[in-house]
Amino acid sequence: MSNTIETIKEQLENNDILLYMKGSPRAPQCGFSAQAVQALMSCGERFAFVNILDNPDIRAELPKYANWPTFPQLWVKGELVGGCDIIVEMAQNGELEPIIKEAAATEE
Repeated sequence: MSNTIETIKEQLENNDILLYMKGSPRAPQCGFSAQAVQALMSCGERFAFVNILDNPDIRAELPKYANWPTFPQLWVKGELVGGCDIIVEMAQNGELEPIIKEAAATEE
């Protein structure tokens, strides 16, 4: 297994709420990442992020590992929640916040 996959697994183990995105929450570098950040921030909990533009190997390997071709990717408790459309839809219908609050509540 590649070191990149090990890194991804470590990131997922160490962060209950993790967004793989282009840019950072304060300065998203694509519209989809910006929408995902906005939806996540509306839940009112802190979350970790990885800027895939700074990590080309993660950008290359994560879609294969996740079996999900696009970014952003939201992971909660090591499970892939989905990309921008799913995150925004879940935020709009009230499904996202309980998942995020629960994950944040159990974070050590």
